[in-house]
Amino acid sequence: MSDDLRIRLLAEGDWDAVVALEHDAYAADGLSEGREALQSRALASPQTCFVLEQDGTVRGYLLSLPYPPLRCPDLARPEEAVFASDNLHVHDLVIAEDLRGREVALGFIRYFREQASEQGFERISMVAVRGTDILLRLLGYRAHREVTVPSCYGKRAVYMSMPVAAG
Repeated sequence: MSDDLRIRLLAEGDWDAVVALEHDAYAADGLSEGREALQSRALASPQTCFVLEQDGTVRGYLLSLPYPPLRCPDLARPEEAVFASDNLHVHDLVIAEDLRGREVALGFIRYFREQASEQGFERISMVAVRGTDILLRLLGYRAHREVTVPSCYGKRAVYMSMPVAAG
């Protein structure tokens, strides 16, 4: 990752930028959740939610929370429960469009996996949308086609996971 980018914990003042990035990434596909739902996921586990910053501007984010294996949050509802789990579910990862394709996401994912390991999580899961399951397989994630993903994730959504120590 380039020297002008840094990763840090998500802060309260970051929400306008996070909501704007999320909207830009997902609204056209009908997958945008909005501020309340996004904030509810971060409140469940603030120590596992990060932003990517460039020159003081939020250019990406990753929201994750402990979640039971083989389950995922419903995009249509804010998170109400806080789970104790050794599975850390990546709810959302968005990088500003002009930074994509420059290995920025890969650096962010590596950093996140290190943090998950340091915090004692054993597995990482996520729902791949819009065909991202192909990339995630290359990174070591395994598809769990037996998991029924809520329809709000879109037609091509796939639940995936990997051991934290893998890769």
